[in-house]
Amino acid sequence: MIQFLRTVVCLPLLATFGFAAQLERSEELLQIDNGVVKVGIDRKKGASITWLSWAGYPKNMVNSADPGRLIQQSYYAGRSLNRQADGQSKSWSPWTWNPIQGGGIGSWARVNEFKRIGDDTLFGETVPKLWDMPNEEAGAIMRQWTGFESGMSNVVVVRCEFIAQRELNDRWGPAAPRPQEIPACYFTRNFQRFKSYLGEGKWRDETQKPGPPWGKAQPPLNAMACFAPNGQGVAVFSPAATRHWNFGPHAGGRSPDPAAGPCVHMAPITRVNLGPQTTLRYRYWLVVGDREQLATRLDALIEKYSTERVELVDSPSGKPKKSPRRK
Repeated sequence: MIQFLRTVVCLPLLATFGFAAQLERSEELLQIDNGVVKVGIDRKKGASITWLSWAGYPKNMVNSADPGRLIQQSYYAGRSLNRQADGQSKSWSPWTWNPIQGGGIGSWARVNEFKRIGDDTLFGETVPKLWDMPNEEAGAIMRQWTGFESGMSNVVVVRCEFIAQRELNDRWGPAAPRPQEIPACYFTRNFQRFKSYLGEGKWRDETQKPGPPWGKAQPPLNAMACFAPNGQGVAVFSPAATRHWNFGPHAGGRSPDPAAGPCVHMAPITRVNLGPQTTLRYRYWLVVGDREQLATRLDALIEKYSTERVELVDSPSGKPKKSPRRK
């Protein structure tokens, strides 16, 4: 729900703060293409995933209308603070420590590394920005490896690493339980039919009126998809999710335009305590195609990876721990 609100309010704020020039769309992409799927990351958009297309849907279906969209990492930690005296937006006050891979309101995040590894992997290292501030870098690093799942030509696997580098006694305080989006996904508005995957080719329709707020779904196998009118869809498989999934459309119409304001959203949720110097790691998968193709791949992925969990390492102790399973 938090990610949705930032997207809706962000657009008028851009004009208010005069950041339109900073938000010009970039074509500075790195892409990999296996002949079935094309996926790309953008240096000027925090090395987030800004392109996803495939043989059955050759257009880009990732919404990138502002830094709060994209397919990206987004985390929450610590106390909610009123920082309006420091320039915090009134629309996002008080707010937690909230590093965003794409960027903050009105500014895109800075990228340290941006490269292709071999023929089938993209890598980016990003210095995220705090969402609630107009142009403030977070004390953190985000790393991301994007490639193809071995033996599955229509499956993209994404490995994420988040390294918090805050001062131990800073204003946001110690670790506190917060929901985390693993990951936050924004697609074009025409992908408006949502379904939870139940296994063995079975699906359950999920309905939600245009928000805010987002709907909440409980896909039992941590796999959920959204479909365009032509029957093509994208499924997100996030085995580390332990809570509900946020989902739903924003605004009306069925626009296929990645730059349009209307969009759809999916975000698997887990709940973990991010401390000032916590490292978090997890993986998720993007599967594309029609319902039958998605079901075949999801069954295989679930059988192979369903026990994966978020890994947390608290730097002062150096001890890794896994997030709990959903009860």
